[in-house]
Amino acid sequence: MLKSDKLDRMLDRFRTIEAELSGGPEASQFVKLSKEYAELEPVAQAAEALRRAMTENDELAKLIEAPDTDRELKSMAEEERAELAQRLEALERSVKLLLIPKDAADERNVILEVRAGTGGDEAALFAGDLFRMYQRYASLKGWTVEVLTASEAEMGGYKEVIATIAGRGVFADLKFESGVHRVQRVPETENQGRIHTSAATVAVLPEAEEVDIAIDEKDLRIDVYRSSGPGGQSVNTTDSAVRITHLPTGVVVTQQDEKSQHKNKAKALKVLRARLYDLERERLDSARSAARRGQVGSGDRSERIRTYNFPQGRVTDHRINLTLYKLDQVIRGDALGELIQALVTEHQAGLLAEAEGDGA
Repeated sequence: MLKSDKLDRMLDRFRTIEAELSGGPEASQFVKLSKEYAELEPVAQAAEALRRAMTENDELAKLIEAPDTDRELKSMAEEERAELAQRLEALERSVKLLLIPKDAADERNVILEVRAGTGGDEAALFAGDLFRMYQRYASLKGWTVEVLTASEAEMGGYKEVIATIAGRGVFADLKFESGVHRVQRVPETENQGRIHTSAATVAVLPEAEEVDIAIDEKDLRIDVYRSSGPGGQSVNTTDSAVRITHLPTGVVVTQQDEKSQHKNKAKALKVLRARLYDLERERLDSARSAARRGQVGSGDRSERIRTYNFPQGRVTDHRINLTLYKLDQVIRGDALGELIQALVTEHQAGLLAEAEGDGA
């Protein structure tokens, strides 16, 4: 059961902010208070609904226990209380979820990186399928996708493609997509109908601001060179391609899609900042807990997370043992949301278990 004093403190804080905002605070305070108010408002509304339901439950209990309550009224009160018990459980779960500290990166845009893994040409084709799946899903969500860099394979698909996805709550939705995605299907080049297994890796990184990660110029080695296209042919007569190496971590980012060296450098720094921010998040997560129950998977991008089996028309997410027999809809992006929602629900269940274990 959720502690009543925790609800009281949260509701008191919400009312205090409400009163301060109505009093016309200074501009600097107004922005800060408005943000906190927006964060607390859904929690306060859910808490008020829970408080009303708890009061109703107490009143029904008194009516049932009162010696002068007639049998018919007592029976009606018992039925009502049984129905109320289910509503109380749902309201309490809702409040607990709202009280769980949010991932600070959930509302951020993301850097999506998809790379072909084992499997040669087929792996590159699969990487292309995955990227188009995320593009379609983003379109359905009203997000925007911008390709930063793409290395196309000779037979189609991508050796590597990196893009930004911008919109509301992008990282919250896509953060469990990081890992190894495996495909089982008969390649178009296979004459004997044999099923091949290939793989591609996906990385979903929250986009970092300059204030998040301070990059010292002296920690960077910047190399410029002539960009090249498929097969190594030169596609530019100037040294516009940029390779940035972050010396302290060894992280390397290359960018050659733009004709301008300046634009390539800006895009490369954007990706570098996201990767460094992700490394810092991983370090802090490891420091907080070596094995968090609330995580779906380890977050390790070498972990196999999902298999797309074309002959059987199924997609299996190995972290939550969920299989959907609608591979075509998933790979088109239309049914990807079902997998994502199941992962989010599992993650929330783990966080609730942690909160209850801590005596929330």
